Amino acid sequence: MIQVKKSNRRVARERVLQALYAHKMNGEGIDVLLHSILADIDSENDREFAKKLVYKILANAQMLEDIISDRVANWEMDRIAVIDKLLLQIGICEIVFFTDIPPKVSINEAIEIAKEYSTSNSGKFINGILDAILSDMKKDGKLKKAGRGLIEESIPKQQSK
Repeated sequence: MIQVKKSNRRVARERVLQALYAHKMNGEGIDVLLHSILADIDSENDREFAKKLVYKILANAQMLEDIISDRVANWEMDRIAVIDKLLLQIGICEIVFFTDIPPKVSINEAIEIAKEYSTSNSGKFINGILDAILSDMKKDGKLKKAGRGLIEESIPKQQSK
């Protein structure tokens, strides 16, 4: 089997998942967890990205939980695997708060991490939920993305007079 090198951001996202999981399961202080879990990430930018992502998720935990529960109305929240719920929070947080990351990147990263860390059906489940949330945000005009390649809609050309 060929080992594919993961991107630095993928590793950072995996570490975010690990930190959030340890925090949720053990109740350990997040700063201590982040310090140890991110210690071997060389890039200061990637460490800062991971920290910002964790802090945004924790600061907006209820909002993220509400978005997920609205989307899984026929599914009890406590039946969703902890890893899947954390990956949904990571994906939603990136879509909502990280204006420089294309939504499809956030969704694809959550799916790929789910394939490695969760159940065989988790990737499909996460994809369905995050795609639906993204569609709702677009429809409601709540998607705030900036920069080249981040918004899928084309800009209408001005008509010449």
